[in-house]
Amino acid sequence: MTDYNRTFIGVDFGTRRIGIAKSDPTGLIASALQTLEVRSMKDAVEKTVALLKEYEPAGLVVGYPLLTSGDRSAKCDEIDDFIAKVTRAYPIDVYKVDERYTSQEAAGVIHAHGKRTGKDKKRIDRIAAVIILQRFLDESGADRRTD
Repeated sequence: MTDYNRTFIGVDFGTRRIGIAKSDPTGLIASALQTLEVRSMKDAVEKTVALLKEYEPAGLVVGYPLLTSGDRSAKCDEIDDFIAKVTRAYPIDVYKVDERYTSQEAAGVIHAHGKRTGKDKKRIDRIAAVIILQRFLDESGADRRTD
């Protein structure tokens, strides 16, 4: 990572949709980028790697779905598999961020702006990715890099 590029990509992983957020080059502010619609793990990995190649971020920040107790959920294994496959195809520092309640927070943000979530799950996924990424940026996340 250079001193000039502190851009990070944030991911709210799902089996059908992946919310994507991107930080500004200084690594201070997260904003929604897009929602990837995926058909399989292979498709998810390929589309994520294509984004990483396009933006060449300093790191990848992935929401990690811990249980309310703080223990790993069953979904953590799937996300670990996703991370392993992405980093095999595109070596990059990966940071895991507790994503508990981010979808509810995202729906709250949308409602606060006078909008309805309705069937637009893609918007919730994008906003959840922003919340995950902004949490990382605010907390600096240096201790969360995976091996």
